[in-house]
Amino acid sequence: MKTIYERIKEIRARLGISQVEFSERIFVSKSFYGDIEIGKKKVNDRIIFIVCKQFNVNEDWIRTGKGDMFIDTPPDIRLEKLLDIYNRLDGSLRDCLVEQSRILLKLQKDKE
Repeated sequence: MKTIYERIKEIRARLGISQVEFSERIFVSKSFYGDIEIGKKKVNDRIIFIVCKQFNVNEDWIRTGKGDMFIDTPPDIRLEKLLDIYNRLDGSLRDCLVEQSRILLKLQKDKE
């Protein structure tokens, strides 16, 4: 059976995000988070609570390995990143991003 440290690392890998991004999302330093993944730092209740809330993780799974990793579906971090970028753009650049997305969708459909 995997350790809590391995399960936390598995969450990050499943989400496809870096240690830096994961650590930022759970409000700890990169070095502290790196130590969590290798078992040098204890995973306390606060860390578990934040990981569960930030990433929709099943608390029972993170503590024991029982049940499903995610409560519903894992959050799509890429969508969150795209929304963040979109929200930072001014109106005309938002329009450009939407148009570029339409072009990408058309290219994908053409490949099928």
